[in-house]
Amino acid sequence: MNIIIPMAGIGSRLRPHTLTVPKPLVPVAGKAIVQRLVEDIAKVVNEPLEEIAFVIGPNEQFFGKEVQKNLLEVAAKLGAKGSINIQEEALGTAHAIYMAKQALTGNVIVAFADTLFRADFVLDATVDGTVWVKEVEDPRAFGVVQLNANGIIEDFVEKPENPQSNLAIIGIYYFKNGEALRAEIEYLLDNNITEKGEYQLTNALDTLKNKGAKFTPGKVIEWWDCGNKNATVNTNQRVLANSTEKLIADSMVNNGSEIIEPCFIGENVILINSKIGPYVSIGNNTVIENSTIDNSIIQTFSTIRNAQLTNSMIGNKAEYDGTANEISIGDFSTRRID
Repeated sequence: MNIIIPMAGIGSRLRPHTLTVPKPLVPVAGKAIVQRLVEDIAKVVNEPLEEIAFVIGPNEQFFGKEVQKNLLEVAAKLGAKGSINIQEEALGTAHAIYMAKQALTGNVIVAFADTLFRADFVLDATVDGTVWVKEVEDPRAFGVVQLNANGIIEDFVEKPENPQSNLAIIGIYYFKNGEALRAEIEYLLDNNITEKGEYQLTNALDTLKNKGAKFTPGKVIEWWDCGNKNATVNTNQRVLANSTEKLIADSMVNNGSEIIEPCFIGENVILINSKIGPYVSIGNNTVIENSTIDNSIIQTFSTIRNAQLTNSMIGNKAEYDGTANEISIGDFSTRRID
């Protein structure tokens, strides 16, 4: 099984946290979003991963050597070969996937790296394809699938005005025949078949379906977005609430503080006279003193004092001293509120 992860966007809605790193490397419950994504996929496919192909943009500020190294380490932790593939220009979803065309062989999963999910099914690798979906109250803002009487996908509809289905596509797809998908994308590119100037994966899906491929829905229990600060903090909460991992490092130092679980607390964190949790993630080597914090993400090597925080995000190597209720500050920031 190969996985292709298009992640060339810069995540402008999550600024300032994406001014120094791409959104898929922002941590949720102590792990980068993209790492959690591939780990969750690995559980669902239940078979060895051969290659994880990351499709990134050309911007050295966001996708430099350190970022590429981190991505290859994500693949290595799952026993897979990692590859870095550059999309020089944003020309649509199908174009992004084609940048990793060497991975379009055999069984392939395509997963766009801005979402996480929770599921309790195991992928049936014998079907032609699977599209991960989630029931939503208002599907008009999403791409949706429509099913026939046998539960097979009969149509893909982008942002329908009059929805006939509430099954929203979450951006994760399985293909039994990666070569067939590659051929359909090549046809789009060779014949300049675009929508609003971009080559779209849904066009290739429609063609495969019309040629006889049968796609089934893979229904997830929860679908979590990481598009902006509030959504990312909420995703952190849901991941912590459902985690079975060890979340608090043994090297954490607690000097008179109360921890209300679930919380992720990284290596060498120091807590002094504080109340932490629930739903707080704290990165390695951070110090928190005289503070009350819940439902927030604080990254590594930061110092927080005299704070009362909720629904907040603080970046790496940041310093904050103050009593604001809700804040969002990026890496290397220093802020004091008297």
